[in-house]
Amino acid sequence: MDTLPVLLSIPHGGMGVPAEVKDRVCLDPLDIHDDIDPFVREIYDLGQKVAAVVATHIPRTFVDLNRARDDRPPRNPDGVVKTLTCVGKKIYARGQELDAALIDTLLERYYAPYHQRLRAAVHNSTIKLALDCHSMQAVGPQISPDVGQPRPLFCLGNARGQACPPETARRLADCLRRAFELQEHEVTLNQPFSGGYITRTYGGRPLPWIQVEMNRSLYLAAPWFERETLAMDSKRLSELKRRFERALTLFFESA
Repeated sequence: MDTLPVLLSIPHGGMGVPAEVKDRVCLDPLDIHDDIDPFVREIYDLGQKVAAVVATHIPRTFVDLNRARDDRPPRNPDGVVKTLTCVGKKIYARGQELDAALIDTLLERYYAPYHQRLRAAVHNSTIKLALDCHSMQAVGPQISPDVGQPRPLFCLGNARGQACPPETARRLADCLRRAFELQEHEVTLNQPFSGGYITRTYGGRPLPWIQVEMNRSLYLAAPWFERETLAMDSKRLSELKRRFERALTLFFESA
């Protein structure tokens, strides 16, 4: 199969601080690293090997593309534009918080184009499956639905059957087990995540859509990762990308 008929959405892998807010931010690179899905573009972005990839260089710290556009602060500090990181650190210096006009600017420049690209890809007749690609902490953090609980190596979310047929999600789960040489319990469906805004919004309209969560213990751990310098073993990322591509190839071969 020359080109896999899949859309890969990667909304949380960016590290670049938007120019519009760079003088307001009180976070360092490690803070931003801890708030995103680190290195997911290097793992999931298969480039020309798939029908479409939609990704961003902007961290979810500043614009979270996997939230509804109207999910804004102060009602929700973890909404589409945030006031706190996922570990509770203030994002903006005192007196430098975002006003409504700047929030609107960020949404127009970064949020709207991403979702325009998703909507365009949804109507590409060559695409048969869409995946929203993420990574997850090895143990549920304080803001999660599974606080303190160890997590599987992969979690697939299909909005509990609303975003794609259960048999499709189960087949992808089996292909991930084969490609990554995993046990049955190491790949779960809808536990702890059943799918975020992107999966719920676009799933089944008309494409089957699955949120993919990879456990960060597969790469953000010794001997591959050095936390103090954020240095990552590129060979490990290449290996995970190769296995991810293999899982998708198996999926479409078994269709």
